[in-house]
Amino acid sequence: MPVTETNYVNRIGTTSLFKKFMNSYWYPLLTRKLDAHDVVFLNYGYEEDPPMGIALAASDEPNRYWIQLYHSTATQTDLDGKQVLEVSCGHGGGASYLTRTLHPNSYTGLDFNADGVAFCQRRHQLPGLDFVHGDAENLPLSDQSVDAVINIEASHAYGSLANFLAEVARVLRPGGHFLYADFRGSDEVPGWEAVLRDAPLRQLSQRGINSEVVRGIERNAQHSLDLIGHVLPRVLRPFGRRFAGVPGSGIHRDLERRKISYRIYCFTKD
Repeated sequence: MPVTETNYVNRIGTTSLFKKFMNSYWYPLLTRKLDAHDVVFLNYGYEEDPPMGIALAASDEPNRYWIQLYHSTATQTDLDGKQVLEVSCGHGGGASYLTRTLHPNSYTGLDFNADGVAFCQRRHQLPGLDFVHGDAENLPLSDQSVDAVINIEASHAYGSLANFLAEVARVLRPGGHFLYADFRGSDEVPGWEAVLRDAPLRQLSQRGINSEVVRGIERNAQHSLDLIGHVLPRVLRPFGRRFAGVPGSGIHRDLERRKISYRIYCFTKD
């Protein structure tokens, strides 16, 4: 197979070296570059047809399509009064939105990017919301300590998905929920499904959301392109466009052509 931009990105995206680069360099760099622009979401967008139309505060409206991915994932169960952990919380926009609108008793956002955690602690100061530095494969929480774990568009960057899922099961209370959204290349899907099937959790639902994510990317396109032009040096802009999945990028095309599968899941711990 010829090494096109798309299949090259897919190949390196599965290697430990590339994951180490993303976790150790790219995400901290993004935090430092995006801090001044108050960027609180790093995930792809989401929009349904017809549009979701969820009511948002005026301050949340500019982030609508990113918020809608969080909303669709988190509302698979009732979080009111619950203790919630989000693993890989990024810049905390989802944590803030869910804390303010779904009213958990407590919400902890955890991330491996220490710069991102520091940003969240400065930016999102709400009762019941806190942020900690930690590793998805070695969660710094006690057994059976939370009612729900949320993980949005992050597990593809982990060294071992199986280890992460074992940690999710460990910290969840019986009857708790794992609310999960992520993507894999088509060649990775069988292995992804096998690991999820073997996890110490019971799957309640699964839904493919390629079309919704493509719409979200397209709605956010101009904002993403403007931001890339402002914050990244010219040499990094092509990678920034691929990372953001802007229209015309390999990721955008592969989502449209189903060479990437993006899904939302809900699991429970019996």
